Amino acid sequence: MTSPTRTAAMRTLRIIVVHNLVRAADEDDAALRAQAARAHALHLGLVEAGYDIVASLPADMHLPEQIAKLQPDMIIVDAESDARDVLEHIVIATRDERRPIVMFTESEDTGSMEAAMAAGVSAYIVAGLHAERIKPVLNVALARFRQDQKLRSELSDTKLKLAERKVVERAKGVLMARHQMSEEVAYQKLRSMAMNKNMKLSEIAQRLLDVEDLLG
Repeated sequence: MTSPTRTAAMRTLRIIVVHNLVRAADEDDAALRAQAARAHALHLGLVEAGYDIVASLPADMHLPEQIAKLQPDMIIVDAESDARDVLEHIVIATRDERRPIVMFTESEDTGSMEAAMAAGVSAYIVAGLHAERIKPVLNVALARFRQDQKLRSELSDTKLKLAERKVVERAKGVLMARHQMSEEVAYQKLRSMAMNKNMKLSEIAQRLLDVEDLLG
C-alpha cells in the first residue's frame, strides 16, 4: 500500500502557507514592506517550483479546522519573529495526522528554534527566504519528515512487539501455574489455541488473561 507521503511525492505537493501578520498599528512602514517582500518571495518560489498553493491562512484559532478541511501535503510557516502562537495552532492541527512543516523566520532565538523543532517542524530556516532556495529547502524537509516517520513507525512496531511478548509471557505463566505445565508445553498450548481460533498468539494470550481476571 502506498504511503501518504510517498503519494504526495509522486504528484504536485499541495501546500498551505501560514503567516502571522504584522499589524499596521503596531509596526512601521518598513516592517510592512519587509513582510510584503517575504510573502512575495515565498509565493514566487512556490509557483516557480510548480507547487500547488492551496491557501494562505492567518495563524488564528480557525487554523486547525482549515488544515483538517484542506488536507495539505505540507505546511509552510512564514513568521516574521516569535511564532509561539503559530506553533500552538499547528501542533493542535497536526496532532493526529502529522505533516511536514517548514518555517521561514527572521528570529535567530535559540529557544524559538528548539520549540519549533520540538513541535514537529521539519526545517527551520532563518533569514533564508529567497525564491531560488525554496525548492531545495522543501525537498530536504520532506526527506527529513519521511525519515522521522520511518523511525517513529519502527519504534511503534518495537513497542507493540514488546507489549505482545509480555502478554504471551504472562499467559504462559497462568497455564504453568494452573496446569503444572512446563514453559515449553504452555507455549505450545497457546500456539495450538491460536491456530484453532485463527488468531494471533498475543490475542489468544490476552483472552486467556481476561478470563483469568474474571475468574479471579
